[in-house]
Amino acid sequence: MDLSIFIVSLAALVIPIVMARFRINAIPTAVAEIVTGIILGKSLLDTIKITSSVSLLSNLGVILLMFLSGMEINFDLFKKKDLPESKQSKINPARIAVIAFTAITITAFALAYILKLIGLFNDVMLAMIIFMTVALGVVIATLKEKEILSRPIGQTILLTAVLGEVIPLLLLTIYASINGGNAGRLWLIVLLFLAAIILLRRFKQPYRWFNKISKATTQLDIRLAFFLIFTLVTVAERVGAENILGAFLAGMVMKLLEPSEATMDKLTSIGYGFFIPIFFITTGVKLDLKSLLANPNALMLIPVLVLFLLLAKLPIFLVYTRNFNKRNSLAGTFLIMTTITIVLPTLEVARKLNAITETQSDAFILAAVVVCILGPILFNSLFRLTKEDKIKQRVVMMGTNVMTVPVAQELHDNWYDVLLVTHKKENYDTYKSKVANLKLINSLEESCLEKAGVFDCDILVAGFIEDDLNRKIARLAKEHGVQRVIASQERPKPETIKKLVSEKIEIYNIFNVQTSVLRTLIESPSILRILTDTKNGLFEVTVRNHKYAGQKLMNLDFIEQMTVSRIWRNGKWLVPHGNTIIGVGDHLIFTAKGEDAERIREELGRRN
Repeated sequence: MDLSIFIVSLAALVIPIVMARFRINAIPTAVAEIVTGIILGKSLLDTIKITSSVSLLSNLGVILLMFLSGMEINFDLFKKKDLPESKQSKINPARIAVIAFTAITITAFALAYILKLIGLFNDVMLAMIIFMTVALGVVIATLKEKEILSRPIGQTILLTAVLGEVIPLLLLTIYASINGGNAGRLWLIVLLFLAAIILLRRFKQPYRWFNKISKATTQLDIRLAFFLIFTLVTVAERVGAENILGAFLAGMVMKLLEPSEATMDKLTSIGYGFFIPIFFITTGVKLDLKSLLANPNALMLIPVLVLFLLLAKLPIFLVYTRNFNKRNSLAGTFLIMTTITIVLPTLEVARKLNAITETQSDAFILAAVVVCILGPILFNSLFRLTKEDKIKQRVVMMGTNVMTVPVAQELHDNWYDVLLVTHKKENYDTYKSKVANLKLINSLEESCLEKAGVFDCDILVAGFIEDDLNRKIARLAKEHGVQRVIASQERPKPETIKKLVSEKIEIYNIFNVQTSVLRTLIESPSILRILTDTKNGLFEVTVRNHKYAGQKLMNLDFIEQMTVSRIWRNGKWLVPHGNTIIGVGDHLIFTAKGEDAERIREELGRRN
């Protein structure tokens, strides 16, 4: 066994434990791993040597890092939503992000040219690429913690970060081809993209079949992922492109195949659980601070690079403030300043091409580390959720009756913004003192509903007594782009139900509700206590926090404050017991007091 591999593995294990023990949350784990590598490497203790085995694992680490970065891209954000004018938001995240990144590109070029003029670094294109980069993984993790990924400002920051990873990667490929003497083969890179498209089309349908026949001993989804990686990396190297571009494209292809939460969890575990920490640690090991500190030009370069990395992203603030408040715009700017992911492979490519000295490379890495520490800290200290950001989902309930009114009263106001709508004056007078947000409209005509803002919601419930009316309202809601539409159908025909379901309209009726309750009561006797308990409510949460994956229900810290009645997993309902193992992606139906439920949902649903 290579002693260096043992030390690197031990360091990879100890770093997150130490960070958790001392509650070091502001610094990204990647930065902590680089700093640890500096301490253990030739700069200080010199206990780790870059052997062939360590180098191989490190190379696999950077390939998996780029693969997982490709998988982080949410392609739904780029889709044009066909919504009516009344539903379209005035804020267009994609447009704002493109304008912001264009400003970054111009500023990065100007700063790179200034760096050349003052004689500190002569390669303008390489410096520009580095100044443009954004650490997408750090940005996503930070936005998830704030729970604003689905909000306009979160989407805008995310799309800016996506451009800050994709565009520099493409420019790096062009840069490497030109400086590597392969400029004439640059057109062959098109073959790499064609290979990605062919693989996507070839495995789109079979991938769903793989999920059905996959076993614990076969793990077909993971085998396919590595097949995609090595195929596109091999093609990239053959056509003269960088292998990290091939790995990045493989991640994008895998994401477009729509992998399950469990598959993404396994791939993330393989990458960040072993290979990627080795890459970051060995990056720190390779840094030679002794040579850096002994070189006056390099010492002068570090503060200038830190300043320029910050200045390159400053124009974002001017773009963001036209759409968001100044405080959050400044916070978003600081987060976009975070850069490390693409910088490291960029410098690695530049060193192979002899386009940069080891000392200059070390200076760039140290500058990136400093900025990567500052960015998330400044973002977390400045960002404040606006009133709009705090609202989880907007719900409109049509009709006032014994079903809709109690539900409107009981939906948790920290998670839902509920509006109850009626067109009957007598019902309005009856319930206006009992419902916090009740609106009276003149008629149920489409123009009147639009004017009242009925379709400006995330969930619409058509809860009138008349089935025909509910179908009409539900279909109008779908035409106006409402994401979820629920319609009451008391006496539906089978063909009617089939048609509504095909239109993505959800159906409920009293008979089905009563039947389901009776069946559940037989299978789980405690359900009656849950449904009739006025102090507690019934809630749902999707497990996203990897901290709880693999734990038994009985071992949860907050199990005394909740009663889990059902678990939805892989398309099936499970009746849980104390020894039931929780997995990421599980949907838990549970009862708890409102204040306890809020804490439980936040804890289990937090992505980390």
